[in-house]
Amino acid sequence: MRVGAWWGAALVAICAAGAGQAETLREALVSAYNTNPTLTGSRAGQRAVDEGVTIAKAAARPDLGANATYTENLKRNSNAFTAPVRTVNAGLSASLPIYQGGAVKNSIRAAEARVDAGRADLRSDESSVFTSVVSAYMDVIRDQAIVDLNANNVKVLETNLQATRDRFQVGDLTRTDVAQSEARLAIAQSQLESSQAQLVNSRETYLRVVGHVATALEPPPPLPQFPANAEEAVDISIENNPSLIAARRASQAAGYDIRVAKAARLPRISAVADGSYINYLNSIGNGGAAGIAFANTATAASAGAQLTLPLYQGGLPAAQVRRAQAVASQSLEAVVEVERAVIAQTRAALSSYSASQAVIRSSETAVSANELALEGVRAEQSVGTRDVLDVLNAEQELLNSRVQLVSARRDSYVAGFALLASLGRAEARNLGLDGVTLYDPVLNYKRVRNKMSDFADDDAPTTQATRTTEDVVGPQGPVIVPQQPAPPVTPAPR
Repeated sequence: MRVGAWWGAALVAICAAGAGQAETLREALVSAYNTNPTLTGSRAGQRAVDEGVTIAKAAARPDLGANATYTENLKRNSNAFTAPVRTVNAGLSASLPIYQGGAVKNSIRAAEARVDAGRADLRSDESSVFTSVVSAYMDVIRDQAIVDLNANNVKVLETNLQATRDRFQVGDLTRTDVAQSEARLAIAQSQLESSQAQLVNSRETYLRVVGHVATALEPPPPLPQFPANAEEAVDISIENNPSLIAARRASQAAGYDIRVAKAARLPRISAVADGSYINYLNSIGNGGAAGIAFANTATAASAGAQLTLPLYQGGLPAAQVRRAQAVASQSLEAVVEVERAVIAQTRAALSSYSASQAVIRSSETAVSANELALEGVRAEQSVGTRDVLDVLNAEQELLNSRVQLVSARRDSYVAGFALLASLGRAEARNLGLDGVTLYDPVLNYKRVRNKMSDFADDDAPTTQATRTTEDVVGPQGPVIVPQQPAPPVTPAPR
């Protein structure tokens, strides 16, 4: 394995933030893990896949059946002295497959391969949901910070406008200066409205993914270090990415399906036995020859072996084989398709993460420089060397750099977590969700794989995910909740 022991400790750090009044990323992930309908539905789907093994095994087990018939003969042949008036028939039959051309064995292998593929798909769904949770979590933090910045900008511009009007009244400034201040305030108010609408959208997305309303959110913990280069990251992804593992196992199952289809051309041998009981209900014997007694009951039993040798089936077996071969060919191409996607996703995520790290550093520099520039422009305006427009421009530049910094921090964290998902390291078992009972699909597989009863049903299905209808959770509003600034994300070593 290329992944060292540091992976476990580093990934647990993602969910190790301390509990407090504000919600942590760990708490959001736990809520989604327990209540997200995508995950609860995927688990139910995997349980359905598990039953494929039991269904395949059933074809190798004895088949036992019984039948009973009651017949009332409304009109009998007058010359048939032994024709009964009524009859009760009962029978019991059993068969045991001995050789099925390899169909049963390969069906079981295909079903087991699909179970493995389903488990990998479940891992992939976990990664996808957790990536959505992280994205929604960071979107709320970003958009809340942008709302705060815009709200503060509106207050500053309102103060500026009032000061500009006051100075205009005493003749210190012109009507143009007042108009410029009014225009900037109107623009800032529209930006605030837009940012509030975006925050509402992000909060609704958070509610959909996590299952409850977003309140104050703690800054996320630092991400672990990543592979030093794209080549190493791609190697890890090809080995561990659950989507690629699922595609490989599905292709293997399709290969077994070819063998199952070919078995239709081979002989089949079964052991068979049957028994029967007939009762005429004392309805024969009265019309027979004198002194001849007729039995009103009879029993029979037989046992033996049955050989079925297909000779010609209208081309059906060959068509089934060709179809299975085509599906297998398609699955092989799907492996390459998924592999390409995994490679591209890994490289893109690593590139986005590295780029956003550079943007963070540049934005931090820009914020510091713009803060200093604004302070200088205000001082210069006070002595008459700068005008109102210069101050307004400096304030806008500072706002833009702060918004860019907030967005870059969000983009960096989301890209980093997406890289973890591509590496196959963004699942519940990797993130150290303490206090949560992890869903183990193997337990259900072991529970059902050897069941032989025809009446071993499970409980009636019930909804596991939480609902977010309006009678449970009302519509989201642009609530302004002050956020702590997110810490810089530790850059990956290069």
